[in-house]
Amino acid sequence: MPELPPFEEMDRAFRGRDAAYDGVFYAAVSTTGIFCRPSCPARKPLPENLRFYATAAEALFAGFRPCKRCAPLQAAADPPWVATLVARVEADPRLRIRDADLRAEGLDPAAVRRRFQARFGLSFQAYQRARRLAAAFEAIKVGGSIDDAVFDAGYDSHSGFREAFSRLFGAPPGAAAAGSAGLADFIRLAWIDTPLGPLVAAATDRGVCLLEFSDRRMLEAQARILSARIGLPALPGAHPHLERLRAELAGYFAGERSSFGVPVFAPGTPFQERVWAALRQIPPGETRSYAELARAVGDPAAVRAVARANGMNRVAILVPCHRVIGSDGGLGGYGGGLWRKRRLLEIEGAPHFE
Repeated sequence: MPELPPFEEMDRAFRGRDAAYDGVFYAAVSTTGIFCRPSCPARKPLPENLRFYATAAEALFAGFRPCKRCAPLQAAADPPWVATLVARVEADPRLRIRDADLRAEGLDPAAVRRRFQARFGLSFQAYQRARRLAAAFEAIKVGGSIDDAVFDAGYDSHSGFREAFSRLFGAPPGAAAAGSAGLADFIRLAWIDTPLGPLVAAATDRGVCLLEFSDRRMLEAQARILSARIGLPALPGAHPHLERLRAELAGYFAGERSSFGVPVFAPGTPFQERVWAALRQIPPGETRSYAELARAVGDPAAVRAVARANGMNRVAILVPCHRVIGSDGGLGGYGGGLWRKRRLLEIEGAPHFE
């Protein structure tokens, strides 16, 4: 889970209504049972009545209700400098922006670290390092020299580069060389903003293999399972499938499209893959119960197994596990939060759910 700042710092930010901390933590008030984003304009309680959480999901699971004034379940806007820093790194992954550079630009390195940790699960320095090594991998793969890669990645020695590369990819740089039988590729990771919060997306040449809301509690475990199943490391990086996914999701949330054309690569057990294939047959605007889904995969008695496979789906929205509801007509469960499940069904024109 994301690292929380010290209690005193969060208390000070909450009382100062500091929007720079929105998305970094959530403040819950024990006397009212409500949780807020740091910038909430409501009256502030005594420190002894405050509880702080790294995600809105944690606050919800702890029994707190979202504040109606600051709407903490809605996506928190990043400060403009986040997009600026990401764009600079993406434009030239070899760039090294140090803490001194951030201070010279009027940015607090600690605030930048926390924001990137909350947003991407990586500190800003780790994000830069991952992008440099990913760029080095891609350069070596198409025939670039390891000597050039060492220099471009900003390492002072071959040994330091080799150690960092091997730690990240599980193999030495030579394994990525053109024509090598070693490292074939890596999973590209990207973050996509949506009206329901940021999504973490991943793709290989075979298709989109991960799409999850970034505050889902099982996300880290899902990513580890994915990496182990595909046999590739995962790093921030660009990919045509991710760009197509970004555009198609924008159209989906704008109400301009209800289906997706980007390839999906969702490896699992044979039973899981049958369930996920059946999910993709549920038309937008319609729902199915777990029992109906079990019958669709040809195993009517496997309702619980179907529910487990549904919950292990790693490609949200494209593999629409949100279209499965309880046999009693209720929403059932959803890893991204029931409020998101309800909203996704509303976007698709499904019957209203309380």
